[in-house]
Amino acid sequence: MLQHPAAWLMIAVAGVIVGWVIAVYNRLVSLRVRARNAWADVDVQLKRRYDLVPNLVAVVQGYASHEKSLLEDIARLRSEAIAADGPAVREGPDGQLTGALQSLFALAEAYPELRADASFRKLQEQLADIEDNLQYARRYYNAVVRDMNTATEVFPQNMVAAVFGFRRLPYFQAGDEERRAVEVDLG
Repeated sequence: MLQHPAAWLMIAVAGVIVGWVIAVYNRLVSLRVRARNAWADVDVQLKRRYDLVPNLVAVVQGYASHEKSLLEDIARLRSEAIAADGPAVREGPDGQLTGALQSLFALAEAYPELRADASFRKLQEQLADIEDNLQYARRYYNAVVRDMNTATEVFPQNMVAAVFGFRRLPYFQAGDEERRAVEVDLG
Protein backbone atom coordinates (compact mmCIF):
# COMPACT_ATOMS: atom_id res chain seq x y z
CA MET A 1 0.00 0.00 0.00
CA LEU A 2 2.77 2.49 0.85
CA GLN A 3 4.45 1.83 -2.45
CA HIS A 4 1.84 3.92 -4.20
CA PRO A 5 3.11 7.51 -4.85
CA ALA A 6 -0.23 9.05 -3.84
CA ALA A 7 0.03 7.45 -0.40
CA TRP A 8 3.48 8.97 0.11
CA LEU A 9 2.19 12.33 -1.04
CA MET A 10 -0.72 12.16 1.44
CA ILE A 11 1.66 11.25 4.27
CA ALA A 12 3.97 14.12 3.32
CA VAL A 13 1.08 16.63 3.17
CA ALA A 14 -0.27 15.40 6.52
CA GLY A 15 3.22 15.72 8.00
CA VAL A 16 3.57 19.28 6.73
CA ILE A 17 0.15 20.23 8.15
CA VAL A 18 0.90 18.65 11.53
CA GLY A 19 4.30 20.39 11.60
CA TRP A 20 2.67 23.72 10.75
CA VAL A 21 0.03 23.30 13.49
CA ILE A 22 2.75 22.48 16.01
CA ALA A 23 4.77 25.55 14.95
CA VAL A 24 1.74 27.85 15.20
CA TYR A 25 0.74 26.39 18.57
CA ASN A 26 4.26 26.85 19.94
CA ARG A 27 4.36 30.46 18.70
CA LEU A 28 1.02 31.21 20.37
CA VAL A 29 2.19 29.65 23.64
CA SER A 30 5.40 31.67 23.44
CA LEU A 31 3.44 34.89 22.90
CA ARG A 32 1.10 34.09 25.78
CA VAL A 33 4.07 33.47 28.09
CA ARG A 34 5.71 36.73 26.94
CA ALA A 35 2.44 38.60 27.58
CA ARG A 36 2.20 37.17 31.11
CA ASN A 37 5.82 38.08 31.74
CA ALA A 38 5.28 41.59 30.38
CA TRP A 39 2.24 42.04 32.62
CA ALA A 40 4.33 40.88 35.59
CA ASP A 41 6.86 43.60 34.72
CA VAL A 42 4.08 46.21 34.70
CA ASP A 43 2.82 44.83 38.00
CA VAL A 44 6.28 45.13 39.57
CA GLN A 45 6.55 48.78 38.56
CA LEU A 46 3.05 49.49 39.86
CA LYS A 47 3.93 47.83 43.18
CA ARG A 48 7.06 49.99 43.43
CA ARG A 49 4.88 53.02 42.83
CA TYR A 50 2.31 51.93 45.40
CA ASP A 51 5.05 51.32 47.98
CA LEU A 52 6.46 54.82 47.43
CA VAL A 53 3.14 56.67 47.72
CA PRO A 54 2.76 56.45 51.56
CA ASN A 55 6.24 57.93 52.03
CA LEU A 56 5.45 60.74 49.63
CA VAL A 57 2.14 61.47 51.35
CA ALA A 58 3.81 61.49 54.77
CA VAL A 59 6.35 64.10 53.68
CA VAL A 60 3.70 66.31 52.08
CA GLN A 61 1.43 66.07 55.15
CA GLY A 62 4.01 67.90 57.22
CA TYR A 63 3.93 70.89 54.88
CA ALA A 64 0.38 70.93 53.55
CA SER A 65 -1.79 69.59 56.34
CA HIS A 66 -4.82 71.55 55.09
CA GLU A 67 -4.74 69.50 51.83
CA LYS A 68 -6.10 66.55 53.78
CA SER A 69 -8.76 65.54 51.20
CA LEU A 70 -6.18 65.17 48.39
CA LEU A 71 -3.91 63.07 50.61
CA GLU A 72 -6.85 60.90 51.72
CA ASP A 73 -7.87 60.44 48.07
CA ILE A 74 -4.36 59.32 47.19
CA ALA A 75 -4.37 56.77 50.02
CA ARG A 76 -7.81 55.47 48.96
CA LEU A 77 -6.85 55.28 45.27
CA ARG A 78 -3.63 53.46 46.15
CA SER A 79 -5.65 50.84 48.06
CA GLU A 80 -8.10 50.43 45.16
CA ALA A 81 -5.28 50.09 42.63
CA ILE A 82 -3.50 47.49 44.74
CA ALA A 83 -6.71 45.47 45.04
CA ALA A 84 -7.33 45.50 41.26
CA ASP A 85 -6.07 42.45 39.39
CA GLY A 86 -5.20 42.38 35.70
CA PRO A 87 -4.69 45.07 33.08
CA ALA A 88 -8.34 45.69 32.26
CA VAL A 89 -9.42 46.00 35.91
CA ARG A 90 -6.42 48.05 37.01
CA GLU A 91 -6.76 50.78 34.35
CA GLY A 92 -9.38 52.79 36.24
CA PRO A 93 -7.87 52.94 39.73
CA ASP A 94 -4.34 53.31 38.38
CA GLY A 95 -5.37 56.16 36.11
CA GLN A 96 -7.10 57.93 38.98
CA LEU A 97 -4.02 57.47 41.17
CA THR A 98 -1.83 58.91 38.41
CA GLY A 99 -4.09 61.96 38.21
CA ALA A 100 -4.02 62.41 41.99
CA LEU A 101 -0.22 62.17 42.06
CA GLN A 102 -0.01 64.77 39.29
CA SER A 103 -2.24 67.03 41.40
CA LEU A 104 0.03 66.42 44.39
CA PHE A 105 3.11 67.51 42.46
CA ALA A 106 1.27 70.51 41.05
CA LEU A 107 0.24 71.37 44.61
CA ALA A 108 3.86 71.13 45.71
CA GLU A 109 4.63 74.04 43.40
CA ALA A 110 2.66 76.25 45.81
CA TYR A 111 4.89 75.29 48.74
CA PRO A 112 8.51 76.36 48.10
CA GLU A 113 9.64 74.90 51.43
CA LEU A 114 8.22 71.51 50.36
CA ARG A 115 9.98 71.66 46.98
CA ALA A 116 13.21 72.43 48.83
CA ASP A 117 12.82 69.47 51.22
CA ALA A 118 15.48 66.84 50.44
CA SER A 119 13.17 63.94 51.32
CA PHE A 120 10.44 65.23 49.01
CA ARG A 121 12.90 65.81 46.16
CA LYS A 122 14.32 62.30 46.57
CA LEU A 123 10.84 60.74 46.62
CA GLN A 124 9.84 62.82 43.61
CA GLU A 125 12.94 61.63 41.71
CA GLN A 126 12.22 58.01 42.65
CA LEU A 127 8.63 58.36 41.50
CA ALA A 128 9.77 59.92 38.21
CA ASP A 129 12.13 56.97 37.71
CA ILE A 130 9.34 54.50 38.49
CA GLU A 131 6.99 56.31 36.09
CA ASP A 132 9.61 56.04 33.32
CA ASN A 133 10.05 52.33 33.98
CA LEU A 134 6.30 51.86 34.18
CA GLN A 135 5.79 53.61 30.86
CA TYR A 136 8.41 51.36 29.25
CA ALA A 137 6.85 48.23 30.80
CA ARG A 138 3.37 49.25 29.61
CA ARG A 139 4.65 49.86 26.08
CA TYR A 140 6.38 46.47 26.03
CA TYR A 141 3.28 44.74 27.39
CA ASN A 142 1.09 46.39 24.76
CA ALA A 143 3.55 45.40 22.00
CA VAL A 144 3.42 41.76 23.11
CA VAL A 145 -0.38 41.94 23.34
CA ARG A 146 -0.48 43.38 19.81
CA ASP A 147 1.63 40.47 18.54
CA MET A 148 -0.54 37.95 20.39
CA ASN A 149 -3.79 39.47 19.19
CA THR A 150 -2.53 39.62 15.62
CA ALA A 151 -1.41 36.00 15.76
CA THR A 152 -4.81 34.89 17.05
CA GLU A 153 -6.71 36.78 14.34
CA VAL A 154 -4.81 36.26 11.09
CA PHE A 155 -5.84 33.46 8.80
CA PRO A 156 -5.05 30.56 8.99
CA GLN A 157 -3.46 30.89 12.44
CA ASN A 158 -6.83 31.95 13.86
CA MET A 159 -8.12 28.42 13.28
CA VAL A 160 -5.34 26.91 15.38
CA ALA A 161 -5.86 29.62 18.03
CA ALA A 162 -9.59 28.87 18.20
CA VAL A 163 -9.07 25.10 18.46
CA PHE A 164 -6.62 25.49 21.35
CA GLY A 165 -8.51 28.29 23.13
CA PHE A 166 -6.18 31.23 22.59
CA ARG A 167 -8.04 34.54 23.03
CA ARG A 168 -7.40 38.24 22.54
CA LEU A 169 -5.66 39.92 25.45
CA PRO A 170 -6.57 43.38 26.79
CA TYR A 171 -4.28 46.33 26.23
CA PHE A 172 -3.18 48.45 29.15
CA GLN A 173 -4.61 51.85 28.26
CA ALA A 174 -4.38 55.26 29.81
CA GLY A 175 -7.59 56.18 31.59
CA ASP A 176 -9.39 59.50 31.52
CA GLU A 177 -7.60 60.62 34.68
CA GLU A 178 -4.21 60.24 33.01
CA ARG A 179 -5.30 62.14 29.91
CA ARG A 180 -6.68 65.25 31.54
CA ALA A 181 -4.69 68.31 32.52
CA VAL A 182 -3.94 68.71 36.20
CA GLU A 183 -6.07 71.35 37.90
CA VAL A 184 -5.06 72.72 41.29
CA ASP A 185 -7.31 75.04 43.27
CA LEU A 186 -5.34 76.95 45.88
CA GLY A 187 -8.17 79.31 46.77
